[in-house]
Amino acid sequence: MATGLRERWRVKARRTIQERALDLFDERGFGAVTIEEIAAAAEVSPSSVYRYFGTKEGLIVADEFDTMSEEALQELFDPADPVGTMTRIVRDYEVAPDDREPIPWRRIRYFFKEPSVRTAFCASLDRASQRIAPLMTGGHLSQTQARVAANALVFGYFSALEQWYLDGGTRPVAEYVAEGLDVLRPIWSATGGGEA
Repeated sequence: MATGLRERWRVKARRTIQERALDLFDERGFGAVTIEEIAAAAEVSPSSVYRYFGTKEGLIVADEFDTMSEEALQELFDPADPVGTMTRIVRDYEVAPDDREPIPWRRIRYFFKEPSVRTAFCASLDRASQRIAPLMTGGHLSQTQARVAANALVFGYFSALEQWYLDGGTRPVAEYVAEGLDVLRPIWSATGGGEA
């Protein structure tokens, strides 16, 4: 029970820090805001911000999937339908708490406006791909094919997000992800997984 409470407190603290940081970035610009100002706005110490996120870029790109256990990732990820998994995850994020724009979608703008954030996000996607690739081998794809497919999936997701940004966010992000990743479905239908 204590571990569960501690974890919930940690998640809430990370979310609060991200919200305050995004408020400041939206108000003054990414480059004009310091970690110390973010910490003050979130009512935490600068060392807490560094411990949770490492850098200002980390504040933007970090999400709960970065710290998800291998068991939780395996439970979430359907190796027979990775495209469906990604689309479902994005749709789950689509609902905003308190009728506000959800943090993930507030963050997306910075992936494409700030070169250092884009670089950090690409590094994050590379780490995600490395975690996902082993889940795809299950007899249908070789290790090489799984690595290529995992990269296609995560960087396809990135491209869909970028198109959403370029279009001015006119449709829900999940629609862009579903449409963009649909082109990858033959990878799994050709190997006996997923649906065409």
